[in-house]
Amino acid sequence: MKQQVFTIHGGDAFHAYEAYLENLRSIDLDLSRATFKGWNQSLKDTLGNDFDVIQPRMPNANNAKYLEWKIWFEKHIPFIQDGVILIGHSLGGIFLAKYLSEETFPKRISATLLVAPPFDTSKETIADFALELPLKKLEEQAGKIYLFQSKDDEIVPYANAESYMHELPSAHFISFNDRGHFHATDFPELVEVIKNNC
Repeated sequence: MKQQVFTIHGGDAFHAYEAYLENLRSIDLDLSRATFKGWNQSLKDTLGNDFDVIQPRMPNANNAKYLEWKIWFEKHIPFIQDGVILIGHSLGGIFLAKYLSEETFPKRISATLLVAPPFDTSKETIADFALELPLKKLEEQAGKIYLFQSKDDEIVPYANAESYMHELPSAHFISFNDRGHFHATDFPELVEVIKNNC
């Protein structure tokens, strides 16, 4: 049986619709990003035939709502096998942290990998993705927890990872100096962690 890997991509969340509109007006477009293939898109090819990589497109990623993501994620649970490896990048990371700290996941999780996840308890900044502490339930059911963060991340400051480590003392913290927000085409350290947790 193939090792199942389930990934949740990032996105943006706003506390008010006007804030979302203002973001649309002010954002700088980079057309090269439209065709860019990052590590998460190439994960199936990188891991090979021994892995079954599931990568759902989460609803309304540019103005994400936690409840919408929760409903969509739960529709995938019947297809998830025991021993799954969960990966969340950026907003996908805080989604997994919130979901697994509030809900009971019905399958055994081998490992949970959080890549540059925001740590926020304020609905003013991260809207309804805000975490409610403590994160004890996450630690109990997420399997081995790995946290990846870079000191030069321009989107999620390094202090977010330190907050996670305070709340999740058993997590494995993998720190980098020069990976930004992990938009590179490959991510060998993450691939190694996945292969070591099969």
